[in-house]
Amino acid sequence: MFIGNAIKLFMCAAAALSAVAGAVSTEDRRPKTPTYLNPKASIDARVEDLLGRMNLVEKQNQLLQGNIANSIDTNYNLNTSSLHQYGTMFAAYMDRDALARLINETQTWMVESNRLYIPTIMQSEGIHGWVDVNATMFPSPLAMACSFDIELLKKVGDVVGSEAESLGIHNIFAPVLDLAREPRWGRIEENYGEDPYLTGELGKAYVEGVQGRARPGTSRTAKHRIAAMVKHFAGFGSPMGGLNIAPVSGGERDMRTIYLPPFKRAIIDGGALSIMNAYHAYDGIPSAIDKHLMTEILRDEWGFKGFVQSDSGAIANLCDTHFVCDGSFIDPQAAILAVTAGTDSEMGGRPMHYATLAEQVKKANIDESILDEAVRRILRVKFLLGLFEVPFGSANYNSTIYTENNLKVSQKIEEESMVLLENDGTLPLDAGSLRSIAVIGPQAAVMQYGDYTPHGVFERGVTPLEGIKALVGDKVNVNYAQGCELWSLDKSGFDDAVKAAENSDIAIVMVGSWTRDQTELWTGLNATTGEHVDVNDLGLFGVQLDLIKAVQASGKPTVVVLITGKPTAEPWLKDNVNAIINAFYPGQYSGQALARIIFGEVNPSGKLSISFPTTVGSLPAYYNYPKSGRPINAGMIYNNGTIDFGYQYVVGTPAALWYFGHGKSYTTFEYQKMELSKAKVTAKEKEITVSVTVKNTGHREGKEVVQIYVDDVIASVVVPNKALKGFKKVSIPVGKTTVVEIPIRLEELQVWSYNNKFELEAGDFIVYAGGSYAELALNSTFTVVKP
Repeated sequence: MFIGNAIKLFMCAAAALSAVAGAVSTEDRRPKTPTYLNPKASIDARVEDLLGRMNLVEKQNQLLQGNIANSIDTNYNLNTSSLHQYGTMFAAYMDRDALARLINETQTWMVESNRLYIPTIMQSEGIHGWVDVNATMFPSPLAMACSFDIELLKKVGDVVGSEAESLGIHNIFAPVLDLAREPRWGRIEENYGEDPYLTGELGKAYVEGVQGRARPGTSRTAKHRIAAMVKHFAGFGSPMGGLNIAPVSGGERDMRTIYLPPFKRAIIDGGALSIMNAYHAYDGIPSAIDKHLMTEILRDEWGFKGFVQSDSGAIANLCDTHFVCDGSFIDPQAAILAVTAGTDSEMGGRPMHYATLAEQVKKANIDESILDEAVRRILRVKFLLGLFEVPFGSANYNSTIYTENNLKVSQKIEEESMVLLENDGTLPLDAGSLRSIAVIGPQAAVMQYGDYTPHGVFERGVTPLEGIKALVGDKVNVNYAQGCELWSLDKSGFDDAVKAAENSDIAIVMVGSWTRDQTELWTGLNATTGEHVDVNDLGLFGVQLDLIKAVQASGKPTVVVLITGKPTAEPWLKDNVNAIINAFYPGQYSGQALARIIFGEVNPSGKLSISFPTTVGSLPAYYNYPKSGRPINAGMIYNNGTIDFGYQYVVGTPAALWYFGHGKSYTTFEYQKMELSKAKVTAKEKEITVSVTVKNTGHREGKEVVQIYVDDVIASVVVPNKALKGFKKVSIPVGKTTVVEIPIRLEELQVWSYNNKFELEAGDFIVYAGGSYAELALNSTFTVVKP
């Protein structure tokens, strides 16, 4: 065990020192194990003991991140002369066996070349799968959120954590808790949707799954195997114009009631050990120097004791993007501002401003106590992870990765995440009654995983075409035609597509957006989603809509499958095709899952985690708009040329095409009854329980997501028209009735009041229950009374 070797080395050094010390008693010369290497000592005692032994440069180094990739040659040989004793180290995007060896070699150098034997925190990505080309890959977070399944998200997190931990990874940059309220932004595929409550519940589950329990052999005070790093703290997902890293407009009330709640749920209730801040500025304050957020709220109010790390290059951005310091050189002011505000560690990727901190302490430009506090937080996490006892990965890591159990979790969440948007009865298909089907479109024979995936992963997996062929076998003839490219205006393939449809009983057209893996995305290749890839049009790119229209004009029943990284604003589809399935970038078994849904082996149960705008001009489309925020007096231009003038908008509508929570099934559900556990509550009470009776009135078993929304009827400030405050996914057999009990935490109903504090105000609250925001079947009212 590492700690034993460290103690032995410490004792040898102590013995050598006492030999030089001269005439002292035998008892005084006896070496003692330092407190920080004593696994029985408290974490506070170990942190303070180690901090007290560190010199200024050692403290500075703990606040910096290195990258193993910067210290290897083309044959993956480690050059230890280029290593530094940094507190964190990025370890990702390379061959698995080489990475496992390099992690352990780097960690060995860290502890054996460090007079205090301090291990580093090995870091990696993992928003929908640990970034190994052959690790278990899951759908994009925006897709997984459509499952509305908390326990399933926890299982996904557990798979990601167990696979990464086996190689010696200690810190996963996930989950992303930005809210997908601005769909033009390229990164919304990384989010859990537009709603704070759903994002918080799923984020908490993912954190708990990733972090797991302490590894065997660690101290009794160790709590977890991995630290989840929730990001991007906070308010990052709603940039001006949908442009990456652009400023976000808002005030204290929006921050407190919209952007922060999911973070608090994952950090405080979920126990996340680390946080990444962001690139943007909120209300004029760059995230990396927002002392109000990172110190006054996060630490002083919430009591968070873990560490905050900047995003890659965010400290340098302070100078050459936000211009709050001088970008013509490595301005120490950037580091001083950031670490003072509460950014404990600087991530690599650009020149490291935190490397100036020791010198700035010597110049009295910053007090050493500020560095001490940042180091203290990082050391605390290292002890909570048991790194001083077990810093290395496992020798049998391959037995943990891509296991049968892990693949079952992947298959399950893919099936639960696809959403049936429309269906006139065409679906599900019956393979026994079909002679042939046409599978058409540029998404049919390719994989789309989403961003933050390793290079090469798009080359593996089950495509939709392969999934359908495997399911129908030789019973049904499959006529395939690509029709067009995702990125082209060329219509030369339309004739083949139309012919395929005409020669088939039904046509399935697969279209959407596309992104690249994390290597290709930054090399100039085209994409329509992903980090730094933003759009000003949410319609289908190129000639994809024209392809659908050409196929539909053949007269054959037409099913459209949207495989995308964001909502698609194409209202023509809703009114003109027979069925629509939405699959936000799915995982490695996407073709299998899609085929099983199309042919009825799986009854679709996904619900939209984000609203679909009618056009890009009708943004914002999110459902929980503030009261008075969406007057509707819509006008329209009809197909025959008639114009009906309106006011909101003159010839359009601000209403969404499909709202949050929407998703159809092959069965039907009847909401029969709602009861509240109390008709009156006081502000001192913790929760109220909603009981909803739901019956499956269709002809097959199905899963329903029972959704609970609340309207604060009269408040001291403007509040959302309705807001999700509870949900539960349940399976109901044919003809059966179930009673679903869903608690509402009363703190969720607090407003950031006119008095600038959270209050549960007296008054009436209407509770709604239904299968989506737009289809609420039942309601009841309770009253908050003054005690």
